[in-house]
Amino acid sequence: MNAIADGVISEGLPNKHLMQFWYVCDPRSMVKHQQNNGGSMRVNRAEFAFQKLAEGLVQSRATDFFPRFVERLATILEVDHVLIARVKEPGQAETLAVWSEGQLVGNIQYPLLGTPCETVIGYKACIYPSNVQELFPKDLLLQKMGVDSYLGLPLQDATGRSLGLLAVMKDIPMQFEKFEEEVLRIAALQIESEIARIDAEQAAKASEKRLLTLLDHLPGMAYQRLNNTHWSMKVASNGALALTGYTPDKLIDQPSFFLRHIIHESDRLYVLNEIQKSIFQNNSYTLVYRIVTEKNKIRWVQDAGQVVCDNDQNGIFLEGFITDITEQHEAQRVKDVVFKIASTVTTRQGDGYFHQLLKNLTQLLDADVGFIGEFEDADGLIGVGDELFESNARVMNTISVVAEGEPLLSRSAVIEGSFFEKILHAREGVVNAGANVKFLGIDRKVDAWIGRRLDNAEGQPIGIIVLLYYQPLETNSLATSVLRILSSGAAAELLRRRNHKYIHQLAYEDTVTGLPNRVHFIEKLSLLLSEAAEKEAMLALILLDIRRFKEINDNHGHFIGDQILQSVANRLRYVVEQGEVVARLSGDEFAVLLPFTEAQVITLAIERFCDAISAPIHIEHRSFTLNVSVGTACYPHDAVDSGELFQDASIALYHAKQQEKTVSIYDPVMTLVLKRQQEMIERLNEAIENNNLELYYQPQVDLKTGRLTGAEALCRWFDQEWGWVSPSEFIPLAEKRGLILHLGAWVLKEAGHQLTEWLNSGYALPGRLSINISAQQFTDTELLNHIKHLLQGVRPEAIGLELTESDFMRDPEQTVLMTQALRAMGYSCSIDDFGTGYSSLSYLRRFSADTLKIDISFVKEILSNHHDRVIVQTIIAMADSLGMSTIAEGVETKDQAELLASMGCRQGQGYFYSPPLPASNFLEMWGRDMSLSA
Repeated sequence: MNAIADGVISEGLPNKHLMQFWYVCDPRSMVKHQQNNGGSMRVNRAEFAFQKLAEGLVQSRATDFFPRFVERLATILEVDHVLIARVKEPGQAETLAVWSEGQLVGNIQYPLLGTPCETVIGYKACIYPSNVQELFPKDLLLQKMGVDSYLGLPLQDATGRSLGLLAVMKDIPMQFEKFEEEVLRIAALQIESEIARIDAEQAAKASEKRLLTLLDHLPGMAYQRLNNTHWSMKVASNGALALTGYTPDKLIDQPSFFLRHIIHESDRLYVLNEIQKSIFQNNSYTLVYRIVTEKNKIRWVQDAGQVVCDNDQNGIFLEGFITDITEQHEAQRVKDVVFKIASTVTTRQGDGYFHQLLKNLTQLLDADVGFIGEFEDADGLIGVGDELFESNARVMNTISVVAEGEPLLSRSAVIEGSFFEKILHAREGVVNAGANVKFLGIDRKVDAWIGRRLDNAEGQPIGIIVLLYYQPLETNSLATSVLRILSSGAAAELLRRRNHKYIHQLAYEDTVTGLPNRVHFIEKLSLLLSEAAEKEAMLALILLDIRRFKEINDNHGHFIGDQILQSVANRLRYVVEQGEVVARLSGDEFAVLLPFTEAQVITLAIERFCDAISAPIHIEHRSFTLNVSVGTACYPHDAVDSGELFQDASIALYHAKQQEKTVSIYDPVMTLVLKRQQEMIERLNEAIENNNLELYYQPQVDLKTGRLTGAEALCRWFDQEWGWVSPSEFIPLAEKRGLILHLGAWVLKEAGHQLTEWLNSGYALPGRLSINISAQQFTDTELLNHIKHLLQGVRPEAIGLELTESDFMRDPEQTVLMTQALRAMGYSCSIDDFGTGYSSLSYLRRFSADTLKIDISFVKEILSNHHDRVIVQTIIAMADSLGMSTIAEGVETKDQAELLASMGCRQGQGYFYSPPLPASNFLEMWGRDMSLSA
């Protein structure tokens, strides 16, 4: 043991195959080595030790190899303890066998840190001849065993990887001679070999388990079957269930079951021939065929296998793996069909695309009938009835229909209750149960049909594509897949078609009534005029305007207004005759084009349209009776082109509305009047801007004393070219053309300036200056601010604002609020032309007016007309009872003035006292009553 010193094996010993310690040799070489050293006794002793060790190994089984081994080794080496341990985790040892004090003890796990075993793991063997507990005081195992000396050898595999350690220990100091060293070396090799065998066996079992697990989880079935006429299945993996629907036990040792019940009858001969060919040629095989599952479904499979032969090269087994390739197979078929369709559909837009697509689909997918349909929308895009289907599509109109290879006429079908209704909810439908179908002119049994919904980008249904089969289908996967792929393109084209139609409708149809709009009507007018010119025929343009339609919208809302317009449109549709064209041009204006041969035709047509519109319209428990204004012009009598004809008819309609006539036939004079009005409004606007208008003042006097009590400001206009323009002409025109607010503001401002100028000159108008306010001004929410601004510097008590009785009653509640506000500011209010309107006494009492002006029409005949005299007397009495004063307009004679005074009327104005005068003339005539110094 000189090679062992101080607990560490000498570094000069053989390589790691020799465990860096002892020679590796068989018994014969060891004997030779001992003889050369003159140690025959040692050889005999070594041979005895090896023999005993070998006997122990022969007697041991795989399960008790290590326990027998440590027992034999302890006996041979005469040691107290032997331990074999493996290191599977870093720093942890687990014993395989432990012999201690003449018996086997239980295996243990213990940490290597702080133990002599820690120094063994790796490539070094270590010996501690004595006092090992003192060297490793933390090793409780040494203390428990009472060990004094220790020898440990590392265990390694062929690659040098650490496996564990072999340790022998004595309770007293120990010395080893050479044969003992060789025994330990051979023992270590045996232990390493056994560990390697165990590891290999466990790895093989784990590999086999993984293989079986893999086979069971692969998408397919591994099999082994006998090469006999019955195809007896000996092995089938768990993948059989997913592949065939049968569990493995249903297939194993069931003669001919796989051949006769699973392989498709049309493919059996092919499979048998191909396998026999492979057996004859001793080749592997790869087959593609169909199988029938337990649920009678058709699946495509790939069978990849080989022949297992005996020593005489006779094929005894067939082993292989069957994979479901239905998806791949169908994908290729789908790809082929889609490619063929794509290459044969040459038209990419319009209905031609749908016709070609459907024809190819029915041919390549062996369908008997096919159709592509478009749904009608609930929003009226295409035209919807009163009842709506819950999916917002109620009716299906076919775009293309093919039956047995021939195109059919397009049809319409109600969706609700139809055989394809389910597609609206499920997006896709496949039905194999036979049913009688009455649709598209077909009345026979359909055994199967496949359909696909066509959606827009938001997922809303816009159409459908359906294939029908008179015979049952073995599988529907091909047709279903093809429809899924092609439906996106069909939906896109259908959406483009719908969008094109929608754009056309937006451009050419009225969205409320569905009638042609102005753009469409003008195009139609040009077309019919061209035809009339070629045929030397006549064409009438009739424009119809609903009177006071704005009031209906204002009072009842636009929803009711739209319903009335729809009713009018439907009535016009109903009464128009062949060749006539009706359209809606604007809010309440409709138009009709009427080919005619004599004037009476136009008259009768207008009566027809007016009668249709005038019948009461009932909406939401309300009844509306409409009146219309009609204007008409004719080609070629009134105009020679579409623009001129439309203009002339519009002028006639304008004339009818202004005159409140029902019908106005165009006359060239209407154009002259309209041109004068247009020029007048332009000149009037210019006159206001350039301050070319003038205020005249007509006095208001006390009927008893004749003294001045006030005046009324009246606007006058002198045009350099036209001369004096009557107020009865330009003021109503200003109201109609929206210029009255501008004109009214000028009057207020100018009246304020004149009062200020008189005041600065020492004159003041007794009472107040009356200024007329139009109805448009009175409804202006900013009127109070305008008056305050325009009359700045003028005392409110000096101003009286007049509004006609009819204007007061346009919006009585608004009038009450406005007059109260004006009175609160200090201004007085008068009701002008009283007696000509329809004032309510209750409202009259609430109005904050202090004066009633008796209309000139009653004063004019007061001396000779008893009724007028009674009316005037009544007005005066009513005013007195309400605490209001009265002013009589149009007093022209002394007798009228005296009679009015006797009736109790306090003031009057008229030509008896003075016509309206310019400011300077008014001051000259009435200055004495106005002078502040008088």
